[in-house]
Parts: sequence; C-alpha cells; structure tokens
Amino acid sequence: MGYTISQVAEKFDLTAHTIRYYDKEGLLPFVDRSKAGNREFSDSDLDWLKLICCLKNTGMPIKQIKQYIEWCLIGDETLEIRRQMFLAHRQEVLKKMDDLRENLKTIDQKLKCYDTSCNISSEK
Repeated sequence: MGYTISQVAEKFDLTAHTIRYYDKEGLLPFVDRSKAGNREFSDSDLDWLKLICCLKNTGMPIKQIKQYIEWCLIGDETLEIRRQMFLAHRQEVLKKMDDLRENLKTIDQKLKCYDTSCNISSEK
C-alpha cells in the first residue's frame, strides 16, 4: 500500500515540510515517486522513517543519521560499523536519561518546597 506525504506526516506527528527536509538531506533515498513527482511511501519506508524519528528524538544529528543510511545502502560489509554507531548512541541516550533523572530530582525538591510554602500560606 502506498501512503502520501500527508498521511505519513499525520501518522508520525510530523509536518510535510519536515519530511521534505529529511528527503532533501538524504535521509529518504529509498522513497519512490509517482509519475507526477509525488512521494509514495511504502510500509518499508514507514519502518525507516520510524527509525529516523527514533534516532532524531534521541539526539542523533541528521548528519549521523544520513551516514547510517548510507552504510545500510552499502550492505552487510558495514554491519559492524553500524553496530558500533548504535552502541555509542545508546551510551549517549543512557547518559541523557541519567541527567534527566537528576534534573527531575531537583524539580521535585523545588516542588516540595513550594508545596510546603503554599500549605503554610493557606493555613494562615
């Protein structure tokens, strides 16, 4: 089944502009076009876009995502380098998660202070 850019944008909560940008940056070299020049997305393309969104959402730069896609297009000879890329990215994501947990603790402490202050103020 083929999907239009509008359908894909809605499915991934992206704008059509963002998808066009990803295509322009070389992240969607596998997407076919109709005779009219419109992008036609397959189920396989949606799987790729899901991965692209995952990598982007976890902080991988577009340039690095493009490199990954280029390696995939080369074939199995790049399996180990792709694996290494994902291992490094995983470590970065884990670090960000740790940082977020620490920041959340600080926010929770501040909220506790406000909760205490607000309760004292409302009792007066």
